[in-house]
Amino acid sequence: MVDFDDKRYFYRMMLNSEVKVTIIDDEANSCMLSTCRDISATGLAIEMSHPLDIGTNVKVSLLATNDNVQALDTRGKVIRVTEESNDCYLIGLSIEEVD
Repeated sequence: MVDFDDKRYFYRMMLNSEVKVTIIDDEANSCMLSTCRDISATGLAIEMSHPLDIGTNVKVSLLATNDNVQALDTRGKVIRVTEESNDCYLIGLSIEEVD
């Protein structure tokens, strides 16, 4: 459970669910599967095997896995990138639009 000492305005829900990430900024609209660690009303954190540039615009499709997790399509922007280990980056995204 997230402690309220986290200083966030919105509660984060831990997910560990598969998402499809589409990079909107490149002409090819590159797509890749990733893992969403958590989501809140204003953002989400995803694990990727390579970093994305801060400011990159992306579309994220959260796939419905069961009755507890509904499908969700969002557009957002990369606001934070943290290297956790070799080939594991935690990408922080702000949600700018929900489709």
